[in-house]
Amino acid sequence: MLHDLLPAATHFAVLGNSHSPLTQATIEDVQQSAGALGVSVDALYANVDNEIGPAFATMAQNHVDALLIAPDEFFTIRMPQLVMMSLRYRIAASYVISEFARLGGLVSYGPDFANAYRETGVYTGRVIKGEKPAELPVEQPTKFEFVINLRTANALGLAIPQPVLLLADEVIE
Repeated sequence: MLHDLLPAATHFAVLGNSHSPLTQATIEDVQQSAGALGVSVDALYANVDNEIGPAFATMAQNHVDALLIAPDEFFTIRMPQLVMMSLRYRIAASYVISEFARLGGLVSYGPDFANAYRETGVYTGRVIKGEKPAELPVEQPTKFEFVINLRTANALGLAIPQPVLLLADEVIE
């Protein structure tokens, strides 16, 4: 998605929490996609607050074109700080939770959490009505949201390609 958003970009980064099992899987997925696209990917980590600033400074020093913030609660509770750092260092960043884009992040693509919470309620109802949890299938998210913040794109001097805009579930102007 970031490559479609920024087709001229050649240097990407993933910011993850090295204590999270999702981080390594995210990095491997991004590196596999990057190899097919002919772009490079840096893996950076922040596990405590005072590692976030240096990670962004390293990205700026390495001329990273775009950043994916790996899914992790550590980053979720630091949404405003991550959005601010992305803007400060002028790095186009993508997030998994749509609230990041609504707070000023460039784009987000991830599960529609409102839908996931409704599905959790349905699942819980099934258990309350007597179904055994061990016999229920594991559910995966089925609905995803793609949010673009055009104000942030303008602030970063980016023109979002029309085909990408048409894919968005929400465009913030």
